[in-house]
Amino acid sequence: MIVKERKTKETDIRVELSLYGRGKSTIQTGIGFFDHMLEAFSKHSLIDLNLTCKGDTHIDFHHSVEDVGIVLGQALKEAIYPIANVERYANAVVVMDEAAVESSMDLSNRAYLVYEVQIDGKVGEFDVELAEEFLRALVSNAGITLHVECKRGKNRHHILEAVFKSFAVALRRALSKNEALGIPSTKGVL
Repeated sequence: MIVKERKTKETDIRVELSLYGRGKSTIQTGIGFFDHMLEAFSKHSLIDLNLTCKGDTHIDFHHSVEDVGIVLGQALKEAIYPIANVERYANAVVVMDEAAVESSMDLSNRAYLVYEVQIDGKVGEFDVELAEEFLRALVSNAGITLHVECKRGKNRHHILEAVFKSFAVALRRALSKNEALGIPSTKGVL
């Protein structure tokens, strides 16, 4: 179990994470739709995740969402690296009704995000652009290269849910055990 905490003037966050779990979660950010997305991430990645965030949501959700990405990314980095005996590369396409989103990743210990999801507006009170802010903070702190592409979709909720679930499934696949690979790099280290 990895435990990470971060306390600022804007947020107070605690993450407990087990990389090879059963997808069990307890999420409390005070942001209903974000909680729903993090629960979906946990379920489909099979990562056990306990996460609490107390943030300045009376201002808006940005600080909480970005800072959760930072802390969750730090916890993932500690759990994943040094990397050995896993697939490293993976992708997943997840469909939700009319929406289809593909996430491709490399557990490279190099952070990079390509986010090609062209939607705007809100899902409930959640600004849809916060999903990109969350993923950018997460991959920057986890050392993950991630490409997310919305292939089609109209419903914001469906698109964002497919974003989180495709990321989760791709991460689960990238973390799949493969003893024959050893350190999955010709460099001998990641």
